[in-house]
Amino acid sequence: MQLSSLDFRDTFLDWQHLQESFPIQKIVPAKKAIEGCPPPYVLTSKSAAKRKPRKRAKTEADDDEERILEVDTYTLPYMGPYPSDAVRVNSVRYTPTQVEAINAGSRPGLTVIIGPPGTGKTDVATQIISNIYHNFPNQRTLLVARSNQALNQLFEKIVALDIDDRHLLRLGHGEESLNTEASFGKSGRVEYFLERRTMLLAEVERLSGSMGVPGAHGNSCETAGYFNSVYVRPTWKTFQDTIAEAKDPQEVIKAFPFRIYFSEMDLTVDTFFSNAPQPVFKPDLDVASAKEIAEGCHRHIQKMFKELEDIRPFELLRTGRDRSNYLLTKEARIIALTSTFAAIKHREILDIGFKYDNIVMEEAAQITEIESFIPLTLQHPKDDDNPLQRIVLIGDHHQNPPVIRNVALKQMEQSLFTRLVRLGVPAVQLDAQGRARSMIADLYRWRYKSLSDLPVVKETEVYQLANAGFRYPYQFINVEDFGGVGESQPSPHFIQNLGEAEYAVAIYQYMRLLGYPAEKISILTTYAGQRALIKDVLDERCTNHPLFGLPATVTTVDKYQGDQNDCIFTIWG
Repeated sequence: MQLSSLDFRDTFLDWQHLQESFPIQKIVPAKKAIEGCPPPYVLTSKSAAKRKPRKRAKTEADDDEERILEVDTYTLPYMGPYPSDAVRVNSVRYTPTQVEAINAGSRPGLTVIIGPPGTGKTDVATQIISNIYHNFPNQRTLLVARSNQALNQLFEKIVALDIDDRHLLRLGHGEESLNTEASFGKSGRVEYFLERRTMLLAEVERLSGSMGVPGAHGNSCETAGYFNSVYVRPTWKTFQDTIAEAKDPQEVIKAFPFRIYFSEMDLTVDTFFSNAPQPVFKPDLDVASAKEIAEGCHRHIQKMFKELEDIRPFELLRTGRDRSNYLLTKEARIIALTSTFAAIKHREILDIGFKYDNIVMEEAAQITEIESFIPLTLQHPKDDDNPLQRIVLIGDHHQNPPVIRNVALKQMEQSLFTRLVRLGVPAVQLDAQGRARSMIADLYRWRYKSLSDLPVVKETEVYQLANAGFRYPYQFINVEDFGGVGESQPSPHFIQNLGEAEYAVAIYQYMRLLGYPAEKISILTTYAGQRALIKDVLDERCTNHPLFGLPATVTTVDKYQGDQNDCIFTIWG
C-alpha cells in the first residue's frame, strides 16, 4: 500500500529548505497554505493535469514536469505552560539525497540506504523513526544494530526527538552504557512508570483541590480516570460554551476553570499551574491567543490523564515479570536491541506474543545474512502472512563486512544488505559527507559513485586551518622493528608489536603537550592483542601523569565502526 500524503513535521527547517530538497518535483502550495509559510509540512503526490497529445516523443523532461508535490501546512498546537510541554524540533538541514532516503524510509515497503562515512546515516534513521512515530501512532518499530555502541548512538538521538519517553525501550545489557539521564531498560522503565504514577496522582489531587471537588481522586489511576470523566471533561465543555462568543480576552481568563482567584482584580494567582512559568496568561493577549493558551492547559491536563490510563496496567500487575512483558508487548512503541540479543531471546520474545510493524536496521552491512533474518521473525505470522509494513536497511557494504570467527562458516560472511545491493535492488546512496577534511575524504572518495563535501567542511574554519604540530592532515608512518623484534604472538592469535605501541603512545603524549584535549583523540588497532599492549603502555606512561591522562578511546577498528572523533591514529599490522 502506497501513501498519497505524508506529514514530514520538522524534517524541513523552512520553505527554502523544502524547495531545495525536491529539485526535480514541482512544489505547489495547497489552497489554504501560503507560499513561504513555516513548517511543519504535509506533502501530497499529485498528477499533472492531462495535456493534449504531443506529436513528438515523450522525453524524460516531460516526466519530471508531471511530478508535482502539493504542500500543506499547519500550526503545531500549544501543548501547555510547562517547559517540558514544548515540542522538540529537528535542527539538521538535510540534503536532497537525505530527504529522499527519509521519504523512502517513511513509506511502506523495503528501503535500502547506502551511507558512506560521515554522510549522516544515523540522523537519517532518527528522522525516519520520528516520521513513522508521528504519522502512524498505532504502529510499533523495532531498531536493530550489530553492536551496542551503534545502537546506543542511534537511541540517544531518538531520545532527543519529540517522542514521549514512555514509548521507548532498550533491551539488552548495552543499555547500561547509554549516555542518558533516565534508564531505558525493562526494569528502569517499570520504575519510571511507577514513579510517574505517584507524581501524576499528586497532580490530580492538586487539580481537584483547585476545582473545589472533594474526594480521594488521586488515590489510584482508576479514581483519577473517574474524576476526569465526571468533573474535568464536563467542566471543560461548559467553559467552551461560555467563551464561544467571547470578544474580550479577560472573559476567557475569568472563565478558565482550572484556577482559583483570590480577588477579581488579581488574575495572575494560579493554583494548579502555580509551578509553571508565570503568568500563564500573559498581558496584551487577544481573544484567539487567550483561547489557545486555555486549550494548551487543557491538553496538558488530558495528556496527564492519558498517561495515567497507560500506567494503570502497571498498577494492576503485581510481579516485575508481568510488568516487563506488558511494557514490551503493549506500551513501548520503539524497541531497540542488537541482532545478537534478538537471536538469544528469540524464543522468549515469540512466546509472549510480541508484535511490531516496522524494522529499522543500522549497520546492516555488518550483520550476516542469517542474523538479518532473525529480527524479521520475532513475531508469529498473521493469517499466514508477515505483518511487517516497513523494512529499512542502512549501512555501507564498502566498509567492514560481517565478522565470522568460525573458519568453516567463512563463506557465509556476506550480509543481506550486500546481497540486495549486488542484485540491483533500488537503493538511495547518501552523497555528501560532513565528518572529515576534504583531503582526508579523498582517501576513500573514489570508492563511491559520487561523494561531495557538505558546506560545514568547506566553510568552517576548523576544517581549513592546519593541525598544530603536524605537517600534513594525514600521514602513513612505517615503524621499523623495535629492539630487533617486530610482530610477536605471546599466545595464539594474540598479535602484538611493541614498537608500534610505543610509537602510538609517544604521538599521543606529543599531542597532549601541544594542548590537544584527551577526549578528542582516539587510538585504533586491527588486533585485540595490540589494543591490550597499547593500554598497558598508556597505563605505564600516562594514566597517573597530570599532563597526559588517557585518550577518549583505545579499541579495535571493528569495535569503533560508526563512531568518530577529531584526531584518530590507527595501528595496522
